[in-house]
Amino acid sequence: MIKNISKHALSVAIAATLGMGATAALAQTAPAGNTSNVGYTIDARNVVVRNSTGLCWHTGYWTPALANVECDPDLVAKAPAVAVAPAAPKAAAPAPAPTPTAQKISLAADALFNFDKAELLPAGKAKLDELVGKLSGINLEVIIAVGHTDRLGKEAYNQKLSVARAAAVKDYLVGKKVDANRVYTEGKGSKAPVTGDACKNMGKESGKNAKLVACLQPDRRVEIEVVGTQAAK
Repeated sequence: MIKNISKHALSVAIAATLGMGATAALAQTAPAGNTSNVGYTIDARNVVVRNSTGLCWHTGYWTPALANVECDPDLVAKAPAVAVAPAAPKAAAPAPAPTPTAQKISLAADALFNFDKAELLPAGKAKLDELVGKLSGINLEVIIAVGHTDRLGKEAYNQKLSVARAAAVKDYLVGKKVDANRVYTEGKGSKAPVTGDACKNMGKESGKNAKLVACLQPDRRVEIEVVGTQAAK
């Protein structure tokens, strides 16, 4: 009986010794393919072995440098905070471009031309001098001079007369040092009257009808449109 017990105890001791040796061998073996568990004992499932209190088993070559966050969170260095560069200040919005200002001037017909004429009268020249004076406060882009006639006479003749009146205005402005390349002329004959129905039923449609000629005076004109931007003060 004693021999049997001794043999049984010996078997248990041998088994325990072998088990401890296996555990020790496991503890000294680094895990393959799982670098996060280097320094810890792992089982066949590649899971870190823990004791009865939940602590991880370290291998014999464990060092603080091999600590992982699951087993030794206090030893794992915290990643330094990433400094966020301040947002670059927004560039100031560019100043809006100056808005072009258009000045449309319709000079009085009797101040510009006599009936059936394209020569400027002294009063017409004075009006143009006044216009040139206003140009000093404008960054000039273009001047458009459009000549007109009344309805008396043939259309072909009136068209030529309207062009001649516009040209007379341009010549005068150029003589006042206005850039000729910025002055454009056009003739519209009698197609754009401003008198409307005011001169109806005044007798014979003729240049010899003094009453009708006087009534149609506003139609004999040159309209001048000045386009530019306000000059900086």
